[in-house]
Amino acid sequence: MKRINQLKLHWQILIAMIAGILAGMIFKQIYSDNPQGIVYEIIINLGTIFIRLLRMVIVPLVFTSIVTGVAGVGSGKSIGRLGGKTLLYYLSTSIIAILIGLMLTNMFQPGVNADIPISGSFDASKLSTPGSPAEILIRMIPLNPIEAMTSGDMLGIIFFSILLGYGITRIDNKGGEMLKKLFNAGFEVMMKITDMIIRLAPIGVFGLITKAYATFGWSMFKTLFAYVITVFSGLSLHLLVVLPLIFFIFTRYNPLLHLRAMASAMTTAFSTSSSNATLPLTMRCVDKRLGISTRISSFVLPLGATVNMDGTALYECAGVIFISQVLGLELTIAQQFIVVLTALLASIGCAGIPSAGLVVIFIVTQAVGFQDTQVAMIIGAMLAVDRPLDMYRTMVNVVSDSVGATIVAHSEGEKNLYKAVKENQETA
Repeated sequence: MKRINQLKLHWQILIAMIAGILAGMIFKQIYSDNPQGIVYEIIINLGTIFIRLLRMVIVPLVFTSIVTGVAGVGSGKSIGRLGGKTLLYYLSTSIIAILIGLMLTNMFQPGVNADIPISGSFDASKLSTPGSPAEILIRMIPLNPIEAMTSGDMLGIIFFSILLGYGITRIDNKGGEMLKKLFNAGFEVMMKITDMIIRLAPIGVFGLITKAYATFGWSMFKTLFAYVITVFSGLSLHLLVVLPLIFFIFTRYNPLLHLRAMASAMTTAFSTSSSNATLPLTMRCVDKRLGISTRISSFVLPLGATVNMDGTALYECAGVIFISQVLGLELTIAQQFIVVLTALLASIGCAGIPSAGLVVIFIVTQAVGFQDTQVAMIIGAMLAVDRPLDMYRTMVNVVSDSVGATIVAHSEGEKNLYKAVKENQETA
């Protein structure tokens, strides 16, 4: 056990997944399709506890993250030309990523005819069915922010968090700085708590996979393979086609040159699954290898590590459509619009730490109207194969941040950027 604890988290999750399959095989062999007993109950409760811990941190994590990110833009005067360009880029690429996830999941339909356990009966009448996009936007405004937090109204929480963060930027006195420090501290605490919970993922995966295999056998993993291929294809399309195309259109530089310059940051992002942990190296690559001034990089990159999550946004959208397919429900256009809107807003509130996207996916499912008890086992099964997807989508997030910094710097007329890229190109 001591050696296992010294392994990296993704290896621990893989070992837990294998152990869960073996345990599930044993229970399935003994009890056929009706596993039971004290040992079995203890094991599956490990998965239930883990899912409850994930749900516990959603509201405080999203609230402090969004307020911190928006307030971190700077004073009200700073939200001008530079802030406008940065936020426009981040919103645009996130929306494109979400639409890619929406398109591919509807096209490949990995959740159709899936054999994944569903807890509780599914009542489609309880799903959110707004009459128009305007009604969705109206629903975002909470009558009581505190009630929105206690009831888990995530759209209301996200809207209020953005508004509060912007309000803090309008305060130029010591009170504004005190509030920024307060929310920064709160966000750091929530990141630590979330990190501690994520470290329990191997135990949770063991319980969830044991129950899933004991109930459904190998058929569940065939479905998960189709889901992984769908998400992987979407991330690859965004990383290798969309971002390079946007980069070339706005800068006229060689996208391959940019990817080569960011190679070390991409590798670190892939291995750590953390945009925040990769941020120092991302800033170093952008400053030293691309020649972007600290005026641009120190503004665009930290903001991007907080609010720009292209890979996570794509994953959340694809994941919720996948869940709806597993439940046997075809979402209407209005419901899919909720998914797109909530995935965009939720990605802004997603912490840059490993597997945080899996925590935030509950936000999108709740916004549509799925009950946590109905989707917990599906999301638990998704967790079993989440680590490689988490590593890949983090790399997509980091590349998108660096592309955004380059585009903003080029639009600001930075000469050093042109000079640095030119020298790198001649060397290559």
